[in-house]
Amino acid sequence: MSVLALVFILLVPAPLGAYAVYLRVQYAGEPSAEARTRNNDALWLGHAWVDGRKTEADVTALAEQLQGTGIRDLYVHAGPLEHDGTLPLASVSPKARWFTTAMRAAAPAVQGIHFDFEPVQSGSKGFLAVLDQTHELTTARGVPLSVAAAQIDPIFHVNVLPLLLTGEGKWWSHGYFAEVARRVEQIAVMSYDTAMPLQSLYGGYVAQQTQLALEATPASTDLLMGLPAYWESNPSHWGHAETVAAAVRGARLGLGASTRKNFGLALYIDFTATPENWAAYRDGWCVAP
Repeated sequence: MSVLALVFILLVPAPLGAYAVYLRVQYAGEPSAEARTRNNDALWLGHAWVDGRKTEADVTALAEQLQGTGIRDLYVHAGPLEHDGTLPLASVSPKARWFTTAMRAAAPAVQGIHFDFEPVQSGSKGFLAVLDQTHELTTARGVPLSVAAAQIDPIFHVNVLPLLLTGEGKWWSHGYFAEVARRVEQIAVMSYDTAMPLQSLYGGYVAQQTQLALEATPASTDLLMGLPAYWESNPSHWGHAETVAAAVRGARLGLGASTRKNFGLALYIDFTATPENWAAYRDGWCVAP
């Protein structure tokens, strides 16, 4: 074995082990009793709501399901965008207007634009330009601009590793996250697909991400942390570890005793969310202790 290989074997596990201990510590203790819903939560909805598969009865059922929760906003999948940036609603989302009309009748309305562009590399000036241009339009119309955001680099320059291996970075730098956050009214962190193998490590990771996002997000911008209401089992997302319950507890621990009102949680996604997922969100976040 070469000296270089030996050094790699000795040095790589040590930082990872130390980081795992740090995450486990982050997940310890009891969340603050004040870390509960501020009625600023959200739910990602699938394409079925705008392509004709849903009915009035479905809208009524959705409105009833949202009662007693803190969910205020719905992120409805209406894309994808064409390569030239246009959104062909007539062919891709023919029932978009029907859904917005039906939802306004069934529940209080919030309308605006929620962007979910993936992947966006940390430092992308093009993405910032799109947000600037869109924000001019949404501001003129008095509606919010919202964006789904990548996770924040949890360890100094760890983003270099996926860049070297795949050519794509997984995380945004703290500074770039702040640049995005100050250009929108709302930012929702996609705090899942973390490769964490244990609930305690995943929950600790969400706690850390919550703290980092709170530091980077201006007080005037709504901040939401994503909840993984879906099941996958692969090297990037271990279903037994990435649970709604662990994410809720981690977010509460990260929030601490903060009185920030424009903070919330966002469930991803409606068509895979199970009764157990909903119960974990309600019991862990919406029900007073």
